[in-house]
Amino acid sequence: MVTVDRLLTVREVAEVLGGERYVRRLIEERRIEYVKDRRRVFIAESVVKQYIASRTVLVRRAA
Repeated sequence: MVTVDRLLTVREVAEVLGGERYVRRLIEERRIEYVKDRRRVFIAESVVKQYIASRTVLVRRAA
């Protein structure tokens, strides 16, 4: 059985990542996976979570 993620619009992703222009640039530069249906563009919720996780900086602890 295939599990399908919720597909988010560019505007919904922009609310999380901080701006529609930024999200559209990520898409244009192919730095984030997306689904294109005719003219509409969607990004899977798991892709957004993965994108955020890959850019999360961990705290260093003093030795």
